[in-house]
Amino acid sequence: MPKNILFVCVENAGRSQMAEAFFKKYAGDKFDAVSAGTSPSFKLNPLAIQVMKEIGIDMTAQFPKELSDSMITNSSKTVNMGCMDKESCPTLFVNDVLDWNISDPKEKSIEQVRIIRDQIKHKILILIDSFEK
Repeated sequence: MPKNILFVCVENAGRSQMAEAFFKKYAGDKFDAVSAGTSPSFKLNPLAIQVMKEIGIDMTAQFPKELSDSMITNSSKTVNMGCMDKESCPTLFVNDVLDWNISDPKEKSIEQVRIIRDQIKHKILILIDSFEK
């Protein structure tokens, strides 16, 4: 049975969506990945979609989702991408969470979003490797 991995942030429009997409690409079928936010946006960050497309990952079918109790309960591991807004920070609602403290791509330049994308990819590959040990 696959393990459920949950990636959370506030808006679920950039970081957590990129993490979900990378995890699905690199983790194989041993895991199910989902992302969610405490205050989801209406749409994904267009620059997040663009920088992922640059490296061959299509996120156009993904959409922001609201963090639910069942997502938390059913996850084997929860990863908090980082918080700007402490009042709606997912770490307030989740125990035993990995906190990656990655900058929010919202209102950043495309060059900055590429750096964020690459940070997320690096952390995803380390996370997957840790599960295989």
